[in-house]
Order: sequence, then structure tokens, then C-alpha cells
Amino acid sequence: MNSFLTLITSAIVLSNPLLSDTKTEFKDCPECPVMLEIPAGDFLMGSPETEERRFDNEGPRHKVTIVNSFAVGKYEVTFDEWDACYESGGCRHLPEDKSWGRGRHPAINITWNDTQEYIAWLSKKTGQSYRLLSEAEWEYVVRAGTSTPFYVGEQITSSDANANFRGYSRYNGSPRGPYLKHTLPVGNFDANKFKLYDLHGNVAEWVQDCYNENYENAPTDGTAWMIGDCSHRVVRGGSWLFVPEFHRSSYRDRFWRGSRYDYVGFRIARSL
Repeated sequence: MNSFLTLITSAIVLSNPLLSDTKTEFKDCPECPVMLEIPAGDFLMGSPETEERRFDNEGPRHKVTIVNSFAVGKYEVTFDEWDACYESGGCRHLPEDKSWGRGRHPAINITWNDTQEYIAWLSKKTGQSYRLLSEAEWEYVVRAGTSTPFYVGEQITSSDANANFRGYSRYNGSPRGPYLKHTLPVGNFDANKFKLYDLHGNVAEWVQDCYNENYENAPTDGTAWMIGDCSHRVVRGGSWLFVPEFHRSSYRDRFWRGSRYDYVGFRIARSL
């Protein structure tokens, strides 16, 4: 009983790790994002040169070791969660939703700089160390032990509970699917093996790292790469707008840190 009381005072616990493939799920406050604990481990970051439609900035492929477990948002940050920050004065920007819906739709039209205000507000509110994922952490959690172009396999579709993207385009012989041309509420598609949702599609996600043209001399411990072109930050994960090759687990892009787009949002991490 004492251990339960200690846990419940620091987080609203939703489930417990009873099986090896079950992750600890928690919220640090009622309006906070749902978080999942991710175990430490290692993986090969980047794409092999044989991967269809790869880009040069996805190499050289290299081993990364995530030394410590950490927590990741189960979903992309939603308008409900962003609006709580705005209404309390922690976030200065009220993003437009394009009339697609607020609530559990992912927050869009958010700059990288805006994400830092949200993270500072959430950290102060909870007393915990929230942050963006590093690029290496992002690829680690999307792959979740897989080495295929997508965590769903060699192909991806927008009609088989895979992802929200420009589905009439094809990759590696995949069947065509619908193109909705807008976001959907988070959690509409199947989760990956870490029980995380929408890592492929819906909105692309800001991560912490400065942009570098390739992985030469990149960190191998999972930390964010904080040298390079820091006026531009890395964006991962593809979106409702993008064709399937831009949803591959290794695909990486970058935008000016002050830019706002209706196909870019973010997901948060928390140190444990």
C-alpha cells in the first residue's frame, strides 16, 4: 500500500507492467499527455543503401545505444493539451486548427520555439523534466525493434489501419488507399510494438536536434545533436500531406525553427 501511495502522488497511474511487453502508462496531471515508459536498448539508426527511395541524409547507418529508460507521449500533443497551456498563460500562441477540429486532434501550426514554451510550462506544473525527443530516441521508438522501412513492415497503406497520409501514392508495390487531406484525432490507427500511436503519418513531429546533412560524427548515445544548423530543427514521421516514402522510419527532414505548418506538430518525452 505504501508503494502504491507513493506512485499515485507523483502520477495518475493507468496501468502497471505485468508482462514483459506491457509498458508503464501514466499522466502527471489531469491535463497532461499520457506517457509510456520506454526501455533502454540499442538499434541501427538510418537506412541501408538498398532501401527503396532512401535519401543520402539517412546515412551512414550506425549503432546507437539508449542507456537509460525514458518516457514518451503515447500520442502527439493534442489541441486539448495545448489549449490548457494557453489558457493558463504558459503558451502565448493559440494555433489555428483549419476547422478540422480541436480536442483530440494533434496540435498543428506550432513552431519549434512554441514547443519549448509548452515544455517549460509542463515541467514547471508537474516538477518533472519534460522535453522533446532527440532524433535518435524518435527513430528508436518508431522502430520498436524493427528494421523494415516502416514499423508495419515493407509496405504501408492508408486503408489497413496503418497511417493517415497521401494514400493514393504507392511504395514498394503497396496498394493505394484514401487521401483525407486533413488530420484525424490521435490514436485512430494501430499502435507500434511500444504501444505508441501515429508515429507514421497524421502530423510530422519536431524533435530537439539541430539539422546536419548526414550522420558523420553523430552522437551514438541517444542524446540530441546540438551542433550544426540550429536555426533549422529536425522533423520526423511524415504527415497527412506526405507520400509514403516520407513516412519511412529513417526519413528525416528539417524546417526553420520559427515556421508553422498545418502538417507539423510534436510529441514529448520525459526523463525518468
